[in-house]
Amino acid sequence: MKVEFFLNDRKRQFDVSPDEYLLETLRKNHITSVKNGCNESTCGVCSILLDGKPVLSCTVLTIRIEGQHVTTVEGLQDEVSHISDYFGDEGADQCGFCNSGLALTIIALKKEYKNPTDDDIKNYIVGNLCRCSGYQAQLKAIKRYLEDSK
Repeated sequence: MKVEFFLNDRKRQFDVSPDEYLLETLRKNHITSVKNGCNESTCGVCSILLDGKPVLSCTVLTIRIEGQHVTTVEGLQDEVSHISDYFGDEGADQCGFCNSGLALTIIALKKEYKNPTDDDIKNYIVGNLCRCSGYQAQLKAIKRYLEDSK
């Protein structure tokens, strides 16, 4: 069946099966920033922005997003690169597997909160797991990025 939605601000049409998840649709169409981690909605590496909100693409059936806007790292290269610089400066960028999903979540956080507290940040990114870090360097990088982006 055909599904049409906006992918990184471009109207696109995809041929999908009724039980196909958005993660599968994106990956088979060369959107490689969306990672396949757990397929159980627990790790956050498949995060995308759906109409501006972070969503786990492994839990969304592609046929349910007709006409909506999907944003991936490929659509926000400059902003994600900017966030990546902060992660590098703080030593928070280890294996990098979680970075794309986390970066999109941070972008959504920035739009939703004017001055988030540490608890606001921690609660917002709680679904983005990192197996390499203790999250302290990530928190410092996020705080610096948000402060400098005002």
